[in-house]
Amino acid sequence: MSSREKILASVKANKPSFIDLPIIPAFEGDGSIERFKTVLSGIGGHAIEVDNKDDCQGVIDTHYPELKNIASKLVNTSVEIDTTTSKNILEQVDLAVIDGIIGVAENGAIWVPEVNMINRALPFITQHLVLVLDKKNVVANMHEAYKKLDTIGNYGAFIAGPSKTADIEQALVIGAHGARSMMVILY
Repeated sequence: MSSREKILASVKANKPSFIDLPIIPAFEGDGSIERFKTVLSGIGGHAIEVDNKDDCQGVIDTHYPELKNIASKLVNTSVEIDTTTSKNILEQVDLAVIDGIIGVAENGAIWVPEVNMINRALPFITQHLVLVLDKKNVVANMHEAYKKLDTIGNYGAFIAGPSKTADIEQALVIGAHGARSMMVILY
């Protein structure tokens, strides 16, 4: 018997018995706006509630008056972006304002489909990100979000808070690999 055959025979002889997968409880929180806002705040983002989607321009004018290079389909823009925009132009965007589709109270994430991103790189290369979300599209957990995704399309991303990373010494760095801040406008 070869070494290979001995090893495979040993593995087969000592194979553990099958056991059932553990039952993992579902997230027990709710899909409330307050829960979503609390979790979003805990991961470095913040939310503002407005009466309707038309109020977005006022929020941008109030909270980001110093930013000049703005890309969006929702508010006044100064940088025209499309799917073919070069990285040289994209990296100059100070603020991107983009429509989100589904908010998740469990983790503060928002689903942004590719069609809303304007350019796939925009939500990740901008310095500051604002996602606009209809309050009635906040669900309790990722299970509920994925059920809704079946009808939304192909490519997209769940985005949760500004970019952040921490090293072994537990030093948190915001904006290391993407947006330095994230605001969600809920209408």
